[in-house]
Amino acid sequence: MIDDKLSDVEEAVRKAAAAEIVPRYRQLAAHEIVEKSGPHDLVTVADRLAEEHLTASLTRLLPGSVVVGEEAVHADPSVYDALRGDAPVWIVDPVDGTRQFVRGEPGFCTLVALAHRGEVLASWTYAPALDWMAVAVRGGGARLNGEVLRLGPGGETLRVATSHPDYTTPDQKRALLGLNVEGVDARPCGSAGLEYLAVAKGELDAVAFSWELAWDHAAGLLLVEEAGGTDRTLAGERFRITGGNALPFTAGRNEATVERVVRLLGGDA
Repeated sequence: MIDDKLSDVEEAVRKAAAAEIVPRYRQLAAHEIVEKSGPHDLVTVADRLAEEHLTASLTRLLPGSVVVGEEAVHADPSVYDALRGDAPVWIVDPVDGTRQFVRGEPGFCTLVALAHRGEVLASWTYAPALDWMAVAVRGGGARLNGEVLRLGPGGETLRVATSHPDYTTPDQKRALLGLNVEGVDARPCGSAGLEYLAVAKGELDAVAFSWELAWDHAAGLLLVEEAGGTDRTLAGERFRITGGNALPFTAGRNEATVERVVRLLGGDA
């Protein structure tokens, strides 16, 4: 479905960022930043315009496909239902790490994934300020700037990025507190997409997240899987981009890491 279009999608992602995101990096005016549901949920003019740019270019590349984008779903929640349909779906987060983008920090990225009937087939994670482009293809591996990503066994201390406290309910906070044990170094996450990339690069052992919006996770989950890792929900199942997951969930460098994180999240030391 996409093998012959991988470079075209990468070019589309780079063009959208170059046209709508990079020129506004550290140049945003106050009126170009809006709170969606509160002070921790921001959207900028760059988010909206980049998503519009990607929606047009990606659907041209794959006729008959549809787009589930963060900003489109915010405007019309029924758009999310396309993840459960029969058409190929582009899952788009135009600026993942909007808070970092607003603050003028480099830790933000554009996330694009192609899914069909609930399965993620390919993904692109592009951090323009860092000049990183990570691409994963189901069954074809994961690469960062053309270099193969392959996970090793890890060290003695388990390094985990978790949901930021600003985005967790009291029950979720209690579950995540299970990671506060000896031998685990847990910290709040930044851009979810870049935390998944850190796992795929071997800089983190796992992530543990308490929300399931597909645009935050689809690209990174495939990236980690194709680098040799895996994922599990609190129920011990693989994460479903269509929703209904037992939360929190984790993705990590190998089965042993993921099993340990799930046990800790579930209250079993």
